[in-house]
Amino acid sequence: MADQHTTFKPKEVHGLKKIPPYWYPYTTMTKLRWIGRELLEVVSTEFRDRSMEYYRYALESGVTTVNGKIARPDTILKDGDRVENVVHRHEPPVTSKPVKVLLHDVEREFIVVDKPGSIPVHASGRYYRNSLIEILVNDFGYEKCYPVNRLDRLTSGCMIIPLSASRARQLTAEFMNGTVRKEYVARVKGKFPSEEIVCEEPLLTVDRQMGLNIVHPEGKHAKTVFNLIRYDENTDSSVVRCRPFTGRSHQLRVHLQFLGHPIANDPVYSEKKIWGENVGKGGIDVTPSENREAPAPPSHLQALVNSVGSPESLSKSSENVSGDSAATKLLPRETGEDIGMGSPVPLSSEAVGVITRLRNMKDEDEDWSRWRDVVFRAKGLMRPKDLVIKPPPPQNKRKKGGRAEVVSQPPSVTDPDVLDSHHSVEGTAVCADADTSPGPAATSNALLAEDPTPTPTEEAASGSPSQLTLDEVTEKISAAPYTGLDVGPSNDPIYCPECYLPLHPDPKPEKLYIFLHALKYTISLGEFSTEMPDWAAEGFEWDQT
Repeated sequence: MADQHTTFKPKEVHGLKKIPPYWYPYTTMTKLRWIGRELLEVVSTEFRDRSMEYYRYALESGVTTVNGKIARPDTILKDGDRVENVVHRHEPPVTSKPVKVLLHDVEREFIVVDKPGSIPVHASGRYYRNSLIEILVNDFGYEKCYPVNRLDRLTSGCMIIPLSASRARQLTAEFMNGTVRKEYVARVKGKFPSEEIVCEEPLLTVDRQMGLNIVHPEGKHAKTVFNLIRYDENTDSSVVRCRPFTGRSHQLRVHLQFLGHPIANDPVYSEKKIWGENVGKGGIDVTPSENREAPAPPSHLQALVNSVGSPESLSKSSENVSGDSAATKLLPRETGEDIGMGSPVPLSSEAVGVITRLRNMKDEDEDWSRWRDVVFRAKGLMRPKDLVIKPPPPQNKRKKGGRAEVVSQPPSVTDPDVLDSHHSVEGTAVCADADTSPGPAATSNALLAEDPTPTPTEEAASGSPSQLTLDEVTEKISAAPYTGLDVGPSNDPIYCPECYLPLHPDPKPEKLYIFLHALKYTISLGEFSTEMPDWAAEGFEWDQT
């Protein structure tokens, strides 16, 4: 079915760079934190793009393979396992402001670039083609880039990128030895003190999934020196020079928050809806707490959840292979226990609340798409035709992960456990055929069946519901209330016609970056800088709603 639709093309929006979604085969090696855990638990705690109901459905359908063999939700991951998927990747929009190459030193094998805010340095999460390294390779023609330092996705500014492995090793050593001098500029809330401020609060990452960092006594040492450049009374904000002497994640953002002057448009560390009226000034309570709560739908979707059940809960009974009813065990994401699973220390009640509110705010920005998710029924191979991942090499020759190699025909499967693998999941008929290849990523988006419409005879023989038609899916999605999108023949689509992913509203271009810019780097090769960003100009104003 995936190849029966015209490829979906997102609407052009001024100030945004958008690319159509595309099929992407990839592999990843089992991470240390995954070892010994069931696949469904790993997928549902590591990724939040789709509902719990969808993730179980996708895995029950046999769309993910481990070491080339079809995996199931209860597959236990082991050290050295290779997980293979094909995803329909929907990359979020980034700014249309171009990447600038400020210097290309051919002889010394490095470039200096000015990275716009909103573009991540590396391919990660939903981003691939819209990452800095892919842009430099594909748009600028550099054969290989070796980034040795990182800027946050929302941060703009100067980056020095080696073009050879030897130059990368040299600069990596300089960054690790602390000999690189770095200078940033930020616009922060309030009137910053006129005297030099030194902040040396230790920092700790407490939620890897959301990338949240806090001041914590068990954190890593961090040091930043701040100096006021100018106070603008018209916006009650200050432009501040920041000199970090360490390179911790979100160091400048968290130190400025701790001082009571968060970056003025930071969607995380300056948001009262997340931190409360104090906005994290002076840090938060770190007393450990075991209190957790199951995720709850937004109020406008509560009636829908009450009538059809929560897509974020798997606690309903399901039919196992033998036809016996069995209660599905609660997974960490269903109970709220996934909050803190990746933290190196026990979390406080305040930290749990911050993470919960941050997740809810992200869901709201994406129009609560997980709560509006539609799980469709599929019969047949859940992948585009001829897009089959090549079987893995011997374990000692496997790479860490990345784009997968594909073959033209699916590998044969003779495992009797795979041949007899028909399941009924909450009335949703799914089938993993003997030659099912790696299909849609259980980690992000669904792939549709190639032959989704069984004949009436086939339906009767299987005793299971038929595949939803396009009109039925449209009706099912449209019946769910939502906040940011309109439904109707003349309006924008609210789902992807290839994978039925609930589409997110477009962000405003001015919300894609924060007022933090890497202004200058001094290394052994010289001193390199960019111009001051526009928002650092005296009297600059912006939409603060």
